[in-house]
Amino acid sequence: MLANIDIPSLCLHNREPVEHAVADRRTVLIADDHDLFAESLGAFLSIEERIEVVGRASNGDEAARMCAELRPDVVLMDISMPVLNGFDAAKLIRDCAPDTSVLFLTGSASPADVAQARAAGGVGYVTKDKLATELVDAIVSAPVRA
Repeated sequence: MLANIDIPSLCLHNREPVEHAVADRRTVLIADDHDLFAESLGAFLSIEERIEVVGRASNGDEAARMCAELRPDVVLMDISMPVLNGFDAAKLIRDCAPDTSVLFLTGSASPADVAQARAAGGVGYVTKDKLATELVDAIVSAPVRA
């Protein structure tokens, strides 16, 4: 599960995770400005029965607005995006959709980015080079925020 991911401070949440029944589906918003990656990720996640992709945003501002409207369980948030970066978008989401967990999915393994993700309210940090099954595990185990 997540223990296999070798980035320090992967689990950024300070909350106790809520147990989920296997039948529970997590709603997910993908926020990434690289169309091919985002479309491929959406296609992969759409075959996973525990996950329902409810939207896709191509910048941080759009992600925050869509979260306020759609209220997904989890946002997969890239860091480097136009208009508004992922860190600032996560802060907005924390305010406008506090029940939504932000899971950073990015190409950067920088400890400084992990620290910024934590400060922005992220519940996890996964690099894009990880196996898709590890990403699914991170999504379904993300804590439900209340």
